[in-house]
Amino acid sequence: MQGDQILDCKGLSCPMPIMKLAIAMKKLDTGKVIELLGTDPGSKEDVPAWCDRTGNSLLEVVEEDDGFTFFIRKE
Repeated sequence: MQGDQILDCKGLSCPMPIMKLAIAMKKLDTGKVIELLGTDPGSKEDVPAWCDRTGNSLLEVVEEDDGFTFFIRKE
């Protein structure tokens, strides 16, 4: 999967990845996908919770040795 926009939040701790995601999503057109790259272990719970709260769709989570990639579609 590939996002329409990449948001690199590697090295950032909570709450910065969620704050940057919220700002980026406001600028994104409906139906487009953000590919969020992160290393904060808390993101694994924070991103799905944020998607549930905001009504956006978490399409996929890829966990690798060097972090996480989240694919989020703006609804």
